[in-house]
Order: sequence, then structure tokens, then C-alpha cells
Amino acid sequence: MTLEVGQKAPDFEAKNEKGELIKLSDYRGKKVILYFYPKDSTPGCTAQACNLRDNYDALQKAGYVVLGISSDSEKSHQKFIDKQALPFSLIADTDLKVHEAYGTWVEKSMYGRKYMGTARTTFVIDEEGTIEEIIDKVKTKEHTAQILK
Repeated sequence: MTLEVGQKAPDFEAKNEKGELIKLSDYRGKKVILYFYPKDSTPGCTAQACNLRDNYDALQKAGYVVLGISSDSEKSHQKFIDKQALPFSLIADTDLKVHEAYGTWVEKSMYGRKYMGTARTTFVIDEEGTIEEIIDKVKTKEHTAQILK
């Protein structure tokens, strides 16, 4: 399923790094940056998370809540948050249900080998839960600028 700007963002329930149940619908009335990334503590994902961390005040002033999501475990997310001092929650989508709802679990290819993995994609969701923007060509070191442009 391919999501498009103007559609309602699929609601979901998944646990964050603390094991707390997070629902997208809990954030109605707030703008949400829901960013999907491949793996905790890898160079590109760290650059992306740190760019969002370094610009977190500007994102908050613009009214955004930031939620990262990958297929890593809660424990992996907690280590990543602690190591990089991330001020936002990371969602553990270990069963890939959220990835599948958002169309971000895709076939990838590296060195001629095909495998399934996360398409680095960011969904900007408005206060009513509608997708305002989809960023599928994420620049990890300039991600906040892409969002706040």
C-alpha cells in the first residue's frame, strides 16, 4: 500500500524504548514527525537522529513531536538514545506491522544481493492525523531543514 499526502496516517500501537505503548492517535492535536530508519547506531541513522536532536528546539517551537521508528528492539533503542542523548522516543516495530501499514518495509539490494529492509522515509502528520508531507529522499545530515523548509 502506498500512502499519499492528504490521506489519514494509519493509526498504530507499538512500544517505545521504555516499553510504553504508543499510539499515533494519542498525538491528535499535535503535529508529528514520524521517521522510519533502518538501524540503531549505524552511521546514516546516527547522523539523522543527531540532526533531529541538534535542531530539536526549533522542531518543538514549530509545534512538532518527533517519533523515530525502526525494527530494532526496545533495548537497542534505549542504548541508542542513551549514547546519542536523543530527546525523543524511538518506537520498536519488531513485528513490522507499522512498517507494513506505512509501506516502508521494502525489498532492497546491496552488492547484487536482495533483502528486505526499511526504506528511510519521514511522514509529517498534521494535528488531525492527515499526512502533510512524505520525505522519501532523506538527507540524513540536513533532515531538519527538509522538514522545516
